[in-house]
Amino acid sequence: MLPKEITVFQRGWLSSNNILIVGKESTALIDSGYVTHAPQTVALVETALGGRALNVLVNTHLHSDHCGGNAALQARYPDLKTLIPPGLAGHVRAWDPHALTYAPTGQNCPQFDFTALLTPGKEIRLGDTDWQVHAAPGHDPHSVILFEPASRVLVSADALWERGFGVVFPELEGVDAFEAVGVTVDLIEGLKPALVIPGHGPLFSDVEAAIAFARERLRGFVAKPDKHIKHAVKVLLKFKLLELQSIEVADFLAWAQSTPYFLAIYQQHFSRLDFAQWVDELIADLVRAGAAAREGQLLSNVG
Repeated sequence: MLPKEITVFQRGWLSSNNILIVGKESTALIDSGYVTHAPQTVALVETALGGRALNVLVNTHLHSDHCGGNAALQARYPDLKTLIPPGLAGHVRAWDPHALTYAPTGQNCPQFDFTALLTPGKEIRLGDTDWQVHAAPGHDPHSVILFEPASRVLVSADALWERGFGVVFPELEGVDAFEAVGVTVDLIEGLKPALVIPGHGPLFSDVEAAIAFARERLRGFVAKPDKHIKHAVKVLLKFKLLELQSIEVADFLAWAQSTPYFLAIYQQHFSRLDFAQWVDELIADLVRAGAAAREGQLLSNVG
């Protein structure tokens, strides 16, 4: 059962879920969603707090769908303390959108700052309770997860969903990270959470089944890494389509050709194929899966 002081705003896939913790001492929000949803994020927080201020903002990791609302929340609550994992802190302080991957992936994230670090191995007080901070590499090498041992609630970010886990981005860059995914899943199993709040999708309590599914999915990716890479590029295309909602196929192809991260994946793994034909096949896969609709040269988001 979700403790009464915790409210989860389950968001659409362009944004991560937001977790609001309201205690007698202070209030806190974990993850802030994507920039296009930032006004809604602020409105959800304002309504839930009923006039109280938001005191603390925490990011499990710095992908654009988890911190794109930071700037809007910092503008709304000037005394807000923002905590981020340490791995990319220098790039946030200097604000380097290339090192933070926003520019290379063709995604958007307004500049924000931070107050302190979310250090693995330590505890942080959110509301009236102390939460453990654990390193959770794999999906992102700098990600953390948060665990509250009294209620056994776990905020798993993109390390574990009810059906899998997030794209293992280091693998797309030629860095071995599947083993790190497995280590993080083992860590979660050892924590024995009673309830998991994932970065995307509904809360779940059948953690054993989720772990079994994640391990099976991981075994499949390890056995066939190309399967993971193809899945990842479709995720990147779908993310942009979620942001734009509709776009001419020619413009979508131009976006893909001008997006460094997408182009690098193509050059490293798919350069034997014609680029336009490759993207067209990926679009066809999204349409077949019901994730997109195509009418002539217009591509539209579905779902």
